Amino acid sequence: MQATDTPAELTRPALAGWLRLQQTGGVGLLTAHKLLEALGTPQAIFEASRERLLEIVTARQAANLLSPPTGAAADEMESRLDAMLAWQAQPGHRLLPVTHPDYPDYLRNIVAAPLLLYLKGDASLLARRSIAVVGSRNASRQGVLNAERMAQTLSEAGVTVVSGLALGIDAAAHLGGLNGPGGTIAVLGTGIDRIYPARNGALARRIAEEGCVVSEYPLGTPPSRDNFPRRNRIISGLARGVLVVEAAEKSGSLITAQLAVGQGRDVYAVPGSIHATLSKGCHQLIREGARLVESGYDVLSDMQMLTDGEAGARSALDDSFVDLVLDAMGADPVQAEVLALHLNQSPGELQGQLLALELAGLLERLPGGMFQRLRL
Repeated sequence: MQATDTPAELTRPALAGWLRLQQTGGVGLLTAHKLLEALGTPQAIFEASRERLLEIVTARQAANLLSPPTGAAADEMESRLDAMLAWQAQPGHRLLPVTHPDYPDYLRNIVAAPLLLYLKGDASLLARRSIAVVGSRNASRQGVLNAERMAQTLSEAGVTVVSGLALGIDAAAHLGGLNGPGGTIAVLGTGIDRIYPARNGALARRIAEEGCVVSEYPLGTPPSRDNFPRRNRIISGLARGVLVVEAAEKSGSLITAQLAVGQGRDVYAVPGSIHATLSKGCHQLIREGARLVESGYDVLSDMQMLTDGEAGARSALDDSFVDLVLDAMGADPVQAEVLALHLNQSPGELQGQLLALELAGLLERLPGGMFQRLRL
């Protein structure tokens, strides 16, 4: 399916076409994509002859496509159009159809890509290189810490962190993503105007301001157990790879990993104790071919997302360099910018070196861009 040049904001007629295509009886996502591949736009689909449609779909589907909504159905569609246009008109809100050039190619090319995305926040994040970080809702304290640190490592390398706004690992991944320039994308299993779980409301609002919130579901769609596994294909579809931090044997995160494999994405898993229930899903993934990783750096290295300076940082830890940086840090927390000034280095160069020192266990990254030495 080729992207077409369309305006940033959908007009009422254009939006009506997408809404009608989504609501046509007997026409699912796969059939809708076949029609778009053949005819280009919803408007072209509804203007096509019966004979042309029968080359693509069944007689019943063709009949449904040629029968516009009437009566109460038409009134309901007009009401929904009013709500969608009002929502789109708000600052930071956007409706993005699958044929738009800004629609992310990685997602467009999966099976059953969403026809229409609701976006709130920085839509440009969808075009950046990204990694999905997912895991258990009932995560351990160590798992939450691992997820946030690994996501922050990814974000500080300019990689956007994608997750599902659930409690536990997802929330920690979003926080880590927000702590770096890569940012984060939250994919919802509800309408974009409905935040679930409610406990993550403040986090969702922060992501909408500093990152991007995404949903394929119509406005007002409540939480439904069927929506979240379906949502997972978008999480993996937006990302170049999927990192599972903690997962039980029947975790929803394993669904995301399975979808990622089907989409040709790389899958990474963090190992844990053989006695830990929340490690069993990760161990299963590793047995099935997922790459074992212990840090965000491992993911970045495997996916070749490091600059030459970052990739060489680990091998550059000679004693004189370590002593120079640790002496400059002193005993108190210090900001990277202050440390870079003291060492007469650019902040960009120093970030890779600080990452290597962190991975070596010589310093700890603190909130607010601060660093604390661990070897006194």
